[in-house]
Amino acid sequence: MSTNPKIAVFGSGSWATAIVKMLSENLETVGWYMRSQYSAEHIRRNKHNPNYLTSVEFDNNQLFISNDINEMIQYADYLIFAVPSAFVQGELEKINTSLANKIIFSAIKGIIPKSGLIVGQHFHDIMQVPFKNIGVITGPCHAEEVALERLSYLTIACQDEDKATIMAQNLSSRYIKTKVSDDIVGTEYAAMLKNIYAIAAGIAHGLGYGDNFQAVLMSNAIREMKRFIKKVHKMKRNINNSAYLGDLLVTGYSVFSRNRMFGNMIGKGYTVKSAMHEMVMVSEGYYATKSAFKINQKNKAKTPILDAVYSILYDGKDAKKTFEKLTDLID
Repeated sequence: MSTNPKIAVFGSGSWATAIVKMLSENLETVGWYMRSQYSAEHIRRNKHNPNYLTSVEFDNNQLFISNDINEMIQYADYLIFAVPSAFVQGELEKINTSLANKIIFSAIKGIIPKSGLIVGQHFHDIMQVPFKNIGVITGPCHAEEVALERLSYLTIACQDEDKATIMAQNLSSRYIKTKVSDDIVGTEYAAMLKNIYAIAAGIAHGLGYGDNFQAVLMSNAIREMKRFIKKVHKMKRNINNSAYLGDLLVTGYSVFSRNRMFGNMIGKGYTVKSAMHEMVMVSEGYYATKSAFKINQKNKAKTPILDAVYSILYDGKDAKKTFEKLTDLID
Protein backbone atom coordinates (compact mmCIF):
# COMPACT_ATOMS: atom_id res chain seq x y z
CA MET A 1 0.00 0.00 0.00
CA SER A 2 1.31 3.43 -0.93
CA THR A 3 2.57 5.74 1.81
CA ASN A 4 0.64 8.48 -0.04
CA PRO A 5 -2.77 6.85 -0.37
CA LYS A 6 -5.99 8.34 -1.61
CA ILE A 7 -8.26 8.93 1.39
CA ALA A 8 -12.02 9.48 1.43
CA VAL A 9 -14.41 10.43 4.22
CA PHE A 10 -17.94 9.03 4.29
CA GLY A 11 -20.47 11.23 6.08
CA SER A 12 -21.65 14.83 6.11
CA GLY A 13 -21.99 15.63 9.82
CA SER A 14 -19.77 17.70 12.09
CA TRP A 15 -17.21 14.95 12.74
CA ALA A 16 -16.95 14.02 9.06
CA THR A 17 -16.51 17.71 8.23
CA ALA A 18 -13.80 18.06 10.87
CA ILE A 19 -11.92 15.04 9.50
CA VAL A 20 -12.05 16.45 5.97
CA LYS A 21 -10.59 19.67 7.37
CA MET A 22 -7.76 17.74 9.07
CA LEU A 23 -6.94 15.80 5.92
CA SER A 24 -7.01 18.98 3.85
CA GLU A 25 -3.98 20.17 5.80
CA ASN A 26 -1.92 17.35 4.24
CA LEU A 27 -3.51 15.99 1.05
CA GLU A 28 -3.78 17.49 -2.41
CA THR A 29 -7.17 15.84 -2.83
CA VAL A 30 -9.64 14.58 -0.20
CA GLY A 31 -12.53 12.35 -1.23
CA TRP A 32 -15.84 13.18 0.45
CA TYR A 33 -18.98 11.07 0.15
CA MET A 34 -22.15 12.94 1.06
CA ARG A 35 -25.57 11.35 0.67
CA SER A 36 -27.22 14.72 0.14
CA GLN A 37 -26.80 16.15 -3.34
CA TYR A 38 -27.94 19.52 -1.96
CA SER A 39 -25.12 19.59 0.61
CA ALA A 40 -22.56 18.57 -2.01
CA GLU A 41 -23.69 21.33 -4.38
CA HIS A 42 -23.75 23.87 -1.55
CA ILE A 43 -20.11 23.13 -0.71
CA ARG A 44 -19.11 23.41 -4.36
CA ARG A 45 -20.78 26.83 -4.58
CA ASN A 46 -20.14 28.27 -1.12
CA LYS A 47 -17.07 26.35 0.14
CA HIS A 48 -18.64 25.27 3.43
CA ASN A 49 -20.98 22.61 4.80
CA PRO A 50 -24.49 24.13 4.94
CA ASN A 51 -25.45 22.29 8.13
CA TYR A 52 -22.34 21.61 10.24
CA LEU A 53 -19.21 23.59 11.16
CA THR A 54 -20.31 26.30 8.76
CA SER A 55 -17.33 28.47 9.70
CA VAL A 56 -14.91 26.00 8.09
CA GLU A 57 -14.07 27.12 4.56
CA PHE A 58 -12.73 24.56 2.10
CA ASP A 59 -10.65 24.92 -1.04
CA ASN A 60 -12.81 23.18 -3.63
CA ASN A 61 -9.73 22.38 -5.68
CA GLN A 62 -8.81 19.97 -2.89
CA LEU A 63 -12.17 18.20 -2.69
CA PHE A 64 -13.55 15.34 -4.74
CA ILE A 65 -17.19 15.23 -3.63
CA SER A 66 -19.71 12.60 -4.70
CA ASN A 67 -23.09 11.34 -3.53
CA ASP A 68 -22.33 7.94 -5.09
CA ILE A 69 -20.86 5.72 -2.36
CA ASN A 70 -19.53 3.17 -4.86
CA GLU A 71 -17.73 5.83 -6.88
CA MET A 72 -16.01 7.03 -3.71
CA ILE A 73 -15.01 3.51 -2.64
CA GLN A 74 -13.47 2.90 -6.06
CA TYR A 75 -11.58 6.19 -5.83
CA ALA A 76 -9.94 5.78 -2.41
CA ASP A 77 -7.46 3.40 -0.77
CA TYR A 78 -8.32 4.42 2.80
CA LEU A 79 -12.01 4.79 3.66
CA ILE A 80 -12.97 6.74 6.80
CA PHE A 81 -16.57 6.16 7.90
CA ALA A 82 -18.05 8.97 10.01
CA VAL A 83 -21.77 8.29 9.59
CA PRO A 84 -23.93 8.11 12.76
CA SER A 85 -24.13 4.48 13.85
CA ALA A 86 -27.93 4.38 13.52
CA PHE A 87 -27.62 5.10 9.79
CA VAL A 88 -24.52 3.09 8.87
CA GLN A 89 -26.40 -0.03 7.82
CA GLY A 90 -28.47 1.89 5.29
CA GLU A 91 -25.32 3.28 3.69
CA LEU A 92 -23.50 -0.06 3.65
CA GLU A 93 -26.43 -1.69 1.90
CA LYS A 94 -25.77 0.61 -1.08
CA ILE A 95 -22.30 -0.87 -1.62
CA ASN A 96 -22.01 -3.06 -4.69
CA THR A 97 -18.31 -2.61 -5.37
CA SER A 98 -15.44 -4.59 -3.87
CA LEU A 99 -13.85 -3.70 -0.52
CA ALA A 100 -10.93 -6.02 -1.27
CA ASN A 101 -7.63 -4.30 -0.46
CA LYS A 102 -9.45 -1.27 0.96
CA ILE A 103 -8.37 0.00 4.38
CA ILE A 104 -11.39 0.84 6.56
CA PHE A 105 -11.14 3.29 9.44
CA SER A 106 -14.10 3.84 11.72
CA ALA A 107 -14.64 7.29 13.19
CA ILE A 108 -18.08 6.19 14.40
CA LYS A 109 -18.64 6.20 18.15
CA GLY A 110 -21.41 3.63 18.42
CA ILE A 111 -22.77 0.20 17.62
CA ILE A 112 -24.61 -0.77 14.43
CA PRO A 113 -28.13 -1.56 15.71
CA LYS A 114 -29.00 -4.31 13.21
CA SER A 115 -25.93 -6.45 13.92
CA GLY A 116 -25.27 -5.31 17.50
CA LEU A 117 -21.57 -5.00 16.62
CA ILE A 118 -19.05 -2.19 16.87
CA VAL A 119 -18.20 -0.91 13.40
CA GLY A 120 -14.86 -2.69 13.06
CA GLN A 121 -16.34 -6.04 13.98
CA HIS A 122 -19.26 -5.43 11.60
CA PHE A 123 -16.89 -4.82 8.69
CA HIS A 124 -14.98 -7.98 9.61
CA ASP A 125 -17.86 -10.33 10.41
CA ILE A 126 -20.48 -9.12 7.94
CA MET A 127 -18.43 -7.61 5.12
CA GLN A 128 -15.40 -9.94 5.34
CA VAL A 129 -12.77 -7.20 5.69
CA PRO A 130 -9.61 -8.61 7.37
CA PHE A 131 -8.82 -7.17 10.81
CA LYS A 132 -5.42 -6.06 9.50
CA ASN A 133 -7.30 -3.68 7.15
CA ILE A 134 -9.54 -2.19 9.86
CA GLY A 135 -8.72 0.74 12.10
CA VAL A 136 -10.31 3.20 14.52
CA ILE A 137 -10.00 6.97 14.89
CA THR A 138 -10.85 8.21 18.37
CA GLY A 139 -10.34 11.25 20.60
CA PRO A 140 -10.44 13.10 22.87
CA CYS A 141 -11.42 15.51 20.13
CA HIS A 142 -14.55 17.57 19.51
CA ALA A 143 -15.32 18.62 15.95
CA GLU A 144 -16.14 22.15 17.09
CA GLU A 145 -12.64 22.63 18.50
CA VAL A 146 -11.09 21.29 15.30
CA ALA A 147 -13.06 23.97 13.45
CA LEU A 148 -11.54 26.58 15.78
CA GLU A 149 -8.09 24.98 15.31
CA ARG A 150 -7.67 24.48 19.03
CA LEU A 151 -5.02 21.93 19.97
CA SER A 152 -6.61 18.45 19.93
CA TYR A 153 -5.42 14.85 20.19
CA LEU A 154 -6.34 11.70 18.27
CA THR A 155 -5.54 8.04 18.80
CA ILE A 156 -5.33 5.92 15.64
CA ALA A 157 -5.70 2.18 16.30
CA CYS A 158 -4.97 -0.66 13.88
CA GLN A 159 -3.44 -4.13 14.08
CA ASP A 160 -1.08 -3.05 11.31
CA GLU A 161 1.07 -0.30 12.81
CA ASP A 162 2.18 0.93 9.38
CA LYS A 163 -1.42 1.62 8.35
CA ALA A 164 -2.13 3.36 11.65
CA THR A 165 0.99 5.49 11.16
CA ILE A 166 0.01 6.47 7.61
CA MET A 167 -3.42 7.57 8.80
CA ALA A 168 -1.94 9.40 11.80
CA GLN A 169 0.49 11.31 9.56
CA ASN A 170 -2.31 12.41 7.25
CA LEU A 171 -4.45 13.67 10.15
CA SER A 172 -1.63 15.46 12.00
CA SER A 173 -1.11 19.21 11.83
CA ARG A 174 -0.04 22.12 14.01
CA TYR A 175 -3.33 21.79 15.94
CA ILE A 176 -3.79 17.99 15.76
CA LYS A 177 -1.43 15.63 17.59
CA THR A 178 -1.75 11.89 17.00
CA LYS A 179 -0.58 8.62 18.53
CA VAL A 180 -1.05 5.03 17.35
CA SER A 181 -2.38 1.99 19.20
CA ASP A 182 -3.03 -1.70 18.47
CA ASP A 183 -6.16 -1.83 20.68
CA ILE A 184 -8.78 -1.66 17.94
CA VAL A 185 -11.59 -3.29 19.91
CA GLY A 186 -10.88 -1.55 23.21
CA THR A 187 -10.65 1.96 21.78
CA GLU A 188 -13.81 1.49 19.74
CA TYR A 189 -15.80 0.19 22.72
CA ALA A 190 -14.42 3.05 24.83
CA ALA A 191 -15.58 5.55 22.21
CA MET A 192 -19.05 4.02 22.40
CA LEU A 193 -19.26 3.72 26.19
CA LYS A 194 -18.09 7.27 26.94
CA ASN A 195 -21.20 8.59 25.20
CA ILE A 196 -23.38 6.63 27.64
CA TYR A 197 -21.48 8.01 30.61
CA ALA A 198 -21.79 11.52 29.15
CA ILE A 199 -25.56 11.04 29.14
CA ALA A 200 -25.29 10.04 32.81
CA ALA A 201 -23.27 13.20 33.51
CA GLY A 202 -25.90 15.27 31.72
CA ILE A 203 -28.75 13.66 33.66
CA ALA A 204 -26.92 14.38 36.92
CA HIS A 205 -26.45 18.02 35.93
CA GLY A 206 -30.09 18.34 34.91
CA LEU A 207 -31.16 16.91 38.26
CA GLY A 208 -29.08 19.51 40.09
CA TYR A 209 -26.11 17.41 41.23
CA GLY A 210 -22.93 19.45 41.58
CA ASP A 211 -19.26 19.12 40.66
CA ASN A 212 -18.49 16.87 43.62
CA PHE A 213 -20.91 14.19 42.46
CA GLN A 214 -19.84 14.62 38.84
CA ALA A 215 -16.25 13.87 39.84
CA VAL A 216 -17.32 10.68 41.63
CA LEU A 217 -19.53 9.71 38.70
CA MET A 218 -16.65 10.04 36.20
CA SER A 219 -14.26 8.21 38.52
CA ASN A 220 -16.71 5.32 38.67
CA ALA A 221 -17.38 5.53 34.93
CA ILE A 222 -13.76 4.90 33.96
CA ARG A 223 -13.61 1.88 36.27
CA GLU A 224 -16.90 0.63 34.85
CA MET A 225 -15.54 1.10 31.33
CA LYS A 226 -12.47 -0.93 32.25
CA ARG A 227 -14.60 -3.81 33.56
CA PHE A 228 -16.86 -3.79 30.49
CA ILE A 229 -14.01 -3.71 27.94
CA LYS A 230 -12.04 -6.37 29.79
CA LYS A 231 -15.01 -8.71 29.44
CA VAL A 232 -15.37 -8.18 25.69
CA HIS A 233 -11.67 -8.03 24.78
CA LYS A 234 -9.04 -8.89 27.34
CA MET A 235 -5.61 -7.45 26.60
CA LYS A 236 -3.05 -5.27 28.33
CA ARG A 237 -4.16 -1.61 28.13
CA ASN A 238 -3.80 1.48 30.30
CA ILE A 239 -7.37 2.69 30.81
CA ASN A 240 -6.00 6.07 31.95
CA ASN A 241 -4.64 6.84 28.47
CA SER A 242 -6.28 9.65 26.52
CA ALA A 243 -8.17 7.30 24.15
CA TYR A 244 -10.13 6.00 27.16
CA LEU A 245 -10.06 8.38 30.14
CA GLY A 246 -9.35 11.53 28.13
CA ASP A 247 -12.18 10.88 25.69
CA LEU A 248 -14.52 10.09 28.59
CA LEU A 249 -13.71 13.34 30.39
CA VAL A 250 -14.10 15.64 27.39
CA THR A 251 -17.41 14.02 26.45
CA GLY A 252 -18.68 14.07 30.02
CA TYR A 253 -17.79 17.69 30.74
CA SER A 254 -17.66 19.66 27.47
CA VAL A 255 -20.32 22.16 26.42
CA PHE A 256 -19.89 20.72 22.91
CA SER A 257 -21.02 17.25 24.01
CA ARG A 258 -24.40 16.45 22.49
CA ASN A 259 -24.67 13.32 24.67
CA ARG A 260 -24.27 15.41 27.81
CA MET A 261 -26.80 17.89 26.37
CA PHE A 262 -29.26 15.06 25.72
CA GLY A 263 -28.81 13.74 29.27
CA ASN A 264 -29.21 17.23 30.71
CA MET A 265 -32.62 17.53 29.04
CA ILE A 266 -33.66 14.14 30.43
CA GLY A 267 -32.58 15.25 33.90
CA LYS A 268 -34.64 18.42 33.55
CA GLY A 269 -37.75 16.39 32.81
CA TYR A 270 -37.87 16.07 29.03
CA THR A 271 -39.19 12.78 27.69
CA VAL A 272 -36.78 10.79 25.53
CA LYS A 273 -38.88 11.59 22.46
CA SER A 274 -38.99 15.32 23.13
CA ALA A 275 -35.26 15.47 23.92
CA MET A 276 -34.43 13.65 20.68
CA HIS A 277 -36.68 16.07 18.80
CA GLU A 278 -34.85 19.06 20.29
CA MET A 279 -31.42 17.71 19.33
CA VAL A 280 -29.93 19.16 16.15
CA MET A 281 -27.47 16.26 15.91
CA VAL A 282 -27.78 12.57 16.76
CA SER A 283 -27.05 11.49 20.34
CA GLU A 284 -24.98 8.36 19.71
CA GLY A 285 -25.20 7.45 23.39
CA TYR A 286 -28.95 6.86 23.19
CA TYR A 287 -28.54 4.02 20.68
CA ALA A 288 -25.32 2.78 22.32
CA THR A 289 -27.06 2.36 25.68
CA LYS A 290 -29.41 -0.32 24.41
CA SER A 291 -26.68 -2.21 22.57
CA ALA A 292 -24.19 -2.04 25.44
CA PHE A 293 -26.84 -3.20 27.92
CA LYS A 294 -27.65 -6.22 25.73
CA ILE A 295 -23.96 -7.10 25.37
CA ASN A 296 -23.49 -6.90 29.12
CA GLN A 297 -26.41 -9.24 29.73
CA LYS A 298 -24.07 -11.93 28.42
CA ASN A 299 -20.82 -10.70 29.94
CA LYS A 300 -22.09 -9.76 33.41
CA ALA A 301 -19.67 -6.92 34.15
CA LYS A 302 -20.63 -4.71 37.08
CA THR A 303 -22.15 -1.64 35.36
CA PRO A 304 -24.45 0.33 37.68
CA ILE A 305 -24.15 3.56 35.64
CA LEU A 306 -24.98 1.85 32.34
CA ASP A 307 -27.87 0.04 34.03
CA ALA A 308 -29.22 3.31 35.44
CA VAL A 309 -29.09 5.11 32.09
CA TYR A 310 -30.75 2.14 30.36
CA SER A 311 -33.57 2.00 32.92
CA ILE A 312 -34.28 5.72 32.41
CA LEU A 313 -34.08 5.77 28.60
CA TYR A 314 -35.66 2.41 27.78
CA ASP A 315 -37.67 1.29 30.82
CA GLY A 316 -39.13 4.72 31.50
CA LYS A 317 -37.85 4.84 35.08
CA ASP A 318 -37.89 8.14 36.94
CA ALA A 319 -34.50 9.84 36.58
CA LYS A 320 -34.50 11.36 40.07
CA LYS A 321 -35.32 8.12 41.87
CA THR A 322 -32.92 6.13 39.70
CA PHE A 323 -30.02 8.47 40.48
CA GLU A 324 -30.86 8.47 44.18
CA LYS A 325 -30.37 4.69 44.08
CA LEU A 326 -27.22 5.06 41.95
CA THR A 327 -25.58 7.27 44.58
CA ASP A 328 -25.55 4.26 46.92
CA LEU A 329 -23.99 1.99 44.29
CA ILE A 330 -20.95 4.12 43.45
CA ASP A 331 -18.22 5.52 45.68
